Amino acid sequence: MDNFHFKSVTELVADYRARRASPVDAVRTAYARIARLEPKINAFCVVADERESMNLAAESERRWREGRPLGEMDGVPVTVKDAIICKGWPTLRGSKTADRKPGNEDAPAVARLRDSGAIVLGKTTTPEFGWKGVTDSPLSGVTRNPWNLALTPGGSSGGSAAALAAGIGHAALGTDAGGSVRIPGAFCGLVAHKATAGRVPNYPPSAVGTLGHIGPMTHTVEDAALMLNLVAKPDGRDWLCLPPADTDYRVGLNGGVEGLRIAYSPTLGYAKVEREVADLVASAAKVFESLGAHVEEVVAPFEDPTDTFRVHFFAGIAHSTRLFNESQLALLDPDLLKVLERARKVTLTDYMTAIDKRGALGRATRAFHEKYDLLVTPTLAVAAFEAGRLTPDGKSDDWTAWTPFTYPFNLTGQPAATVPCGFVRGDRPVGLQIVAGMYQDALVLRAARAFESARPQSRHPEL
Repeated sequence: MDNFHFKSVTELVADYRARRASPVDAVRTAYARIARLEPKINAFCVVADERESMNLAAESERRWREGRPLGEMDGVPVTVKDAIICKGWPTLRGSKTADRKPGNEDAPAVARLRDSGAIVLGKTTTPEFGWKGVTDSPLSGVTRNPWNLALTPGGSSGGSAAALAAGIGHAALGTDAGGSVRIPGAFCGLVAHKATAGRVPNYPPSAVGTLGHIGPMTHTVEDAALMLNLVAKPDGRDWLCLPPADTDYRVGLNGGVEGLRIAYSPTLGYAKVEREVADLVASAAKVFESLGAHVEEVVAPFEDPTDTFRVHFFAGIAHSTRLFNESQLALLDPDLLKVLERARKVTLTDYMTAIDKRGALGRATRAFHEKYDLLVTPTLAVAAFEAGRLTPDGKSDDWTAWTPFTYPFNLTGQPAATVPCGFVRGDRPVGLQIVAGMYQDALVLRAARAFESARPQSRHPEL
């Protein structure tokens, strides 16, 4: 079966239903690819026992044969970022300081996938405590991009993105507190969706508090909608989660964008974007005009929120490591140590001022979306760069400089997705970010699907 490993979840489940393929085929293929490709890409920190996974696949195959699947992802191999708890496995978060005791529960999103019959292949790599936009750590080393092994897949959900882009599993779960599903989604040519804050229960709580989200990473927008249906169910362990939406995110997915008011912002007024990336995204924005939307270029929808984000994000990580002793600190990523030293100088006044500025940003974006249905931007300011570096030139320790489009919407909580919009330099995918007002996840996904239909991507890494 050619490119069987790159099938979307929707295609795979259709094959199961028609008995053209089985969960046993899918799981066997996944483990064969892990054996062949994991030494090259280094996407996993825990791989599930193959015999146990094959037993689960055989049980799923029997359910499909009897016409009683557990749910819409029964027998689908998936991966989970190692910042999300899974019963029976430790949650290491990319750190040598982590407690290696196996978890005794599944995070809400993992539980919902298992309830639907999904088979978790393992836990994927992350930078230490998810602190940066690339994926390498003292614990697991450097994770690489399947499109070009010399390049980073991005982060912090880089292992999930690398595995999925390499055809290992058919969907993935990641976390996003500053862009961490959208960054590697863009660098690896995937769809990734950060839902409205509270839509997907976020448990255990993120080290950076309400910036944190859990979201799907997929090959197609339809798959992202399907996964959101499953994981967007309330769970009391997240005290801020939203009530049930009573929404099937696939309904109306093909409704198009005709008549929508879309703002296109190439820089948000403060970003410095690589010319090749800027040109590709400008061309992508015009696609919405051809589909009947009213597109208007907007220079600066709001004030630069970078400093506000840094206070929230890095002070949160500093707080989570505040009780570390000298021996533990010595085990941390040296670049993280530098950031922690600066973050620990943030005063209470600094933090409360950042909270005020976050509120002002939220009010500004609310007002913005009274005029515009959607905002489209580049997902990132650059294309993928050399693995093992924090920044494209390898000289700066400021990863926020090349991710200026993602973190504003962690501050505001708005839904935002990245969808592939082409390649630069042959093998470097570029993402288009689509953002809507609060609670408008269905609109984001509908616009992403319209673009995907107009500009389909059929390429996959050749590994």
